[in-house]
Amino acid sequence: MKEFQRNNLKLITLVFVRTNHVWLKQITKLGFLLTLGVSMSACASGGTANWKEEVLLHDGSKLIVERSQTYGGYSELASRERQLVEEVWEFTTPGTTKQRVIWKNDFGKTPESSSVMLLMLDFLNGTPYLATSPAGSIAYNKWGRPNPPYVFFKYDGKTWQRISLEEFPPAFINVNVVIGRPDLDHRTGTLSVATIREENRLLEPHLRTILRTPIDYGPPRPIYSGPKAPHPITPPTTSGGKE
Repeated sequence: MKEFQRNNLKLITLVFVRTNHVWLKQITKLGFLLTLGVSMSACASGGTANWKEEVLLHDGSKLIVERSQTYGGYSELASRERQLVEEVWEFTTPGTTKQRVIWKNDFGKTPESSSVMLLMLDFLNGTPYLATSPAGSIAYNKWGRPNPPYVFFKYDGKTWQRISLEEFPPAFINVNVVIGRPDLDHRTGTLSVATIREENRLLEPHLRTILRTPIDYGPPRPIYSGPKAPHPITPPTTSGGKE
């Protein structure tokens, strides 16, 4: 009788352990899927950042510009920063109270993306001008491989129109906005002129002042193509030290 009871107890214990093992496996699997779902959602949408910048104009006056950036997922697993997807600048033309102007720029790996970095915003006779630089080799090719590596714009009262280097006012010399994206602790509040200079101080010279003559990149380097070619060699990009 006692032996029969012991065997029954072993059987009940074994069933309980196996049942709980299966149950725990299901819970663990569910937890993994939920975690994965949250991670994928986080990668798909990286949120936004909004701040203001104190822009020093060529005549010594200052203008407060509102700036926002939208971020996507990580470009690769080791990335510390999310990809910059879109950027919007908004400001009021000096001397006016109602003329609000917006500059919108989208970033991407397709030729359709504008993908330029804003370097300078300034005004001449009440007209806004922008100096930008292509962000990466795809954008550099899209904008015609400019040298010096800039793309200039002028606001005609309705839209931004591309202009040549010769049409960009010579008085506009010094870069006056944060290039790319500022440090994390500077993506809120208002960035002063001094903070903007500190953010840009380690960038290449052509990203701190507007050059008027071509940059000498040395002898032209070949661009290989075809199934047996090595990795393509392209001219230097102009994305600078920050994205």
